[in-house]
Amino acid sequence: MAITSTAKIRPLALVRAFGGPRYAVALAVDALGTGLLRPFLLLYGVTVLRLSAPVTGIAMTAGVVLGLVCVPAVGRWLDRGARSTVVAASMLVRVLGVALLLATPAGHSWPFATAALFLGIGNQAWPAAHAALVATVAHGRERDTALAAGRALRNAGLGTGALIATACLTGGTTALRALAVVTGLAYLAAAALAWSVHLRADPAADPAEAGAADAPLAPAPAPAPAPRMRALLAANVVYVFCLNVPEIALPLVLVTQLHASPVWSAAVFVANTVLVVTLQVPVTVLMSRFSRRSVLALAGVILTVSYLGFLVSTSLGHGWGAPAVAAVSVVCTLGEIVYAGSATALVTVLAPAHALGRTLARFELSTGFGLAVSPAVITALAAHGPAALWGGLAGATLLSSAAVAAEKDQGTQPKDSGTGPNGSVVSTSGALSASS
Repeated sequence: MAITSTAKIRPLALVRAFGGPRYAVALAVDALGTGLLRPFLLLYGVTVLRLSAPVTGIAMTAGVVLGLVCVPAVGRWLDRGARSTVVAASMLVRVLGVALLLATPAGHSWPFATAALFLGIGNQAWPAAHAALVATVAHGRERDTALAAGRALRNAGLGTGALIATACLTGGTTALRALAVVTGLAYLAAAALAWSVHLRADPAADPAEAGAADAPLAPAPAPAPAPRMRALLAANVVYVFCLNVPEIALPLVLVTQLHASPVWSAAVFVANTVLVVTLQVPVTVLMSRFSRRSVLALAGVILTVSYLGFLVSTSLGHGWGAPAVAAVSVVCTLGEIVYAGSATALVTVLAPAHALGRTLARFELSTGFGLAVSPAVITALAAHGPAALWGGLAGATLLSSAAVAAEKDQGTQPKDSGTGPNGSVVSTSGALSASS
């Protein structure tokens, strides 16, 4: 369904909607630090700490899973009005994780597992905290664009950090330890910058309730119930598989099934990163003329087409298979961009002010669960051939798209009126208050 209002790319307004220049720098530094270490955490455990690969992998997986357990608490903290403090806390927790990582003696798995746990808590808490902060500062479609800009900036930082780390790997274990130190310092600097923004919301101070205070005989309106979003949450578990397609599914297919050079896998990954960085904001702005739910359903259709394209590409054999897979990966990345630009934005619109944090936490739980199970599901399906892998992903994603389109929005209220998005009152100090 088309709508008349569309967003525009206005750099200065986008920085303000993004949380101000100081917050943008904090996110860039945090992403750079994450890119330096996260792709090589397994390598750190195996080469620096001399742990076995299975033990290292289990510790990292446990850190991710246990980190998800903390997400509901993050949602409740956000619903009490905290914003920049939660973002800073998610970064500080990772500082502790890096410190434990550096202090872990060689051959000791439990300190490494504890470090992975703190890193997992920070990585799982950050998305909901960041989305809540942007939803508090930005209004309407400007909020969608700000969320998209955040994703583009984070992917740029992750990619840059990974490239720097790759160049440093020739230094062996000393270089890996140095990367961990730089990562910890980056997280600490990012946390200080994010905390200095001093952004807080008062979800209870709804403009409608303020008007009711002038008429004491009128009963106060009951808080809007938190949206159930059952179809959306279930569909999101399937949608997020697309995020692991360039990193897991395509390398697996290219190397083991098509026997192509690993260069093709690297090219696909680099192209995915570049496309997300360059197209995330423009595509989100372009899609702003349609409803967010319609755009999210469209993302499922695009992803389904790409999965079917991968199925056809793998049937071409060694000669043409790899180039065809690389070409179809562009379509898959486009679906990922459309999905990422609409999913979180839709959740922020559906959530009432008093339950914004808990609603975002539920959404991030579905995202984290999908990311956690997707490697095992993808590898299990790939073992049964291309038809099982790509046909299974295509069917599940198409059903998810239909479920998203069919679900009715219940319990939502008008947004972007009054003093802040979702009916919240924004309290700021420092640079942000002058720019928001």
